[in-house]
Amino acid sequence: MKKKDIKKYADFLIKGIYAGIMIGIGGCAFLSLDNNIAGSFFFSIGLLMICMYGMNLYTGKIGYILINKLNYIYELLLSLLGNFIGTFLVARVLLLTRINLIQAKAIKMSFIKLNDSLLSIFILSVFCGMLMYIAVNNYKKASNEIGKYVGIFMCVMVFILCSFEHCVANMFYFSIANVWSFKTLLYMLIMVLGNSFGSVIIAYFYNLYYKN
Repeated sequence: MKKKDIKKYADFLIKGIYAGIMIGIGGCAFLSLDNNIAGSFFFSIGLLMICMYGMNLYTGKIGYILINKLNYIYELLLSLLGNFIGTFLVARVLLLTRINLIQAKAIKMSFIKLNDSLLSIFILSVFCGMLMYIAVNNYKKASNEIGKYVGIFMCVMVFILCSFEHCVANMFYFSIANVWSFKTLLYMLIMVLGNSFGSVIIAYFYNLYYKN
């Protein structure tokens, strides 16, 4: 493998880790607030920073697989791995602090998610994937500066308030709840697949009718 390829792949992973850290911070904000509307609003800081700084969030990138070459899969997989590392690190570090009481809420949320049916998880993940593509693509394409940011906050708030499933956010919740198991991995796989499918079907619609 060439040195430039190693650097490129390392960049994918590093940008994925930073994106995971941002989602972890957003998840911490959500867990710290009792009001779900306020929590969903402040959770949006994660995706906002990811878009502004060009970090690699799997759910924000998977829809673009339709317009990229086959080797784009490496960027997606390394981004997803980085997202897990970032969210896991934030979760485990937070448990060492005085705000570790947020773990109780994460445990309650995780119990609900992991006792849902796989079909329900998949459907909720599909809708989340749709919203994530819309949020990121709107940020990239919108000519109106206000519209770029409103799209992020609205899409994130809607997916949280509707209890749609976001695989990277759940990486953080499962990590801080300390509930990783084979069952958790299965549910995570379904979430990844659902997010991916939802994002791709909206990306297909955009590419078909609106892409210049």
